[in-house]
Amino acid sequence: MRTDLSFERAVQFAAELVRIPSPSGGEEAVARRIVRELRALGFDEARVDRAGNVTGRIAGTGGAPAVMLSSHMDVVDAGDLDAWEHDPYGGVVDSGFLHGRGSMDVKGPLALQVYAAARFVERRPAGDLLMAFSVFEEKGGWGMMHLMDTAPIRPGAVILSEATGGDLCTGHRGHAELAVEIHGRAAHASAPERGRNPNDVLPGVLSALRELSLAQPRDPVLGVATLTPTTLACRPASGNVIPDCVRVTLDLRVLPEWDEAQALAEIRARIRERVPPAEGIRVEVLPGRATHRAWTGWEDEHSTFTPGFLVADEHPVVRAAVEAIRAETGHAPRTRPWQFGTDGGHACGTHGVPTIGYAPGWEALAHTSRERLELDSARVAFDAYPALIRAVQAALAGARGIPVHDAALAGAPAGEAGALALAG
Repeated sequence: MRTDLSFERAVQFAAELVRIPSPSGGEEAVARRIVRELRALGFDEARVDRAGNVTGRIAGTGGAPAVMLSSHMDVVDAGDLDAWEHDPYGGVVDSGFLHGRGSMDVKGPLALQVYAAARFVERRPAGDLLMAFSVFEEKGGWGMMHLMDTAPIRPGAVILSEATGGDLCTGHRGHAELAVEIHGRAAHASAPERGRNPNDVLPGVLSALRELSLAQPRDPVLGVATLTPTTLACRPASGNVIPDCVRVTLDLRVLPEWDEAQALAEIRARIRERVPPAEGIRVEVLPGRATHRAWTGWEDEHSTFTPGFLVADEHPVVRAAVEAIRAETGHAPRTRPWQFGTDGGHACGTHGVPTIGYAPGWEALAHTSRERLELDSARVAFDAYPALIRAVQAALAGARGIPVHDAALAGAPAGEAGALALAG
């Protein structure tokens, strides 16, 4: 019996995934459901790696480098359930939309990628077609970090399913999370003179951070980098105690050339300028580190930094993608960066694999109680995906061995252009 590869079946699969809650670290049920679907659709490989990522493969004829389609399996918390029009885990299709947490970010587009790729099971692509469904994307991309570090087949290009509204996204700023800790000495608040209150120097620290935030660099495409203090935490967290530590979390949205060591040095220097030495007070600026535990049981400590990246409009992969989408939809997509971060930071920013994004959905609905996927635009993307895959593989095959120089990753050193553009 012929496999149903229709758009309607893809939407059914998307609704099934929405009905399975999958917070970061809790992706097991969704991962197992995706593996079953890949096997039922005839993929040559469908497996789970150490971190809990799902990978799949359709073997190509060997005429082109591999292309990877990538989506993440984890979703953010639904928040206030009363704020939703429909049950966030109901997978409801109503009034031309698929509603719910993950419907757009990104279980709906994930299902579209799966079913678009499945069309190549019987008519083999020129190169291997890889599928990567990652864990912990919403927590800094640990899953993709591990997958790219260990993948047995290096893709020539990656196509992400993060929302683009039908545009072609080619990069974004990176995301880093640092911390400033002000250490003092705890005391009972009734006798503050017995302690050393870290709050005394907090205004100077915040002033130094404000000065740095106003001096961040700007990129003509990606926009301005940002440095923003977000949370303040005291230890002990009691109102009648002089704390022994105040921790300020810093959120940074950074440009591709950002260097953590240099940033730490700059913050430390500016704080030293603005905060005079005080007896019993010590200020530390700390890199971002986190320990995550996968649903498989594997645990690892790693950096929380997600690099930024930008693929130039002149890159062969971008040109081919634009033309393929124009031919299938009747209009050329706008090329632009995402406002938020994606797994592309690890695929492209770290490993130099040209990475683009094409998917339905509006960025402004991500992480909100209004999240939904418009089915009309989803159908357009679904129908365009096979041509997009073929075009990207053809561009990679045509570029193999030929340095592309200025058409490489924007901002890459000239000597690295060929390697970055021709990865795979």
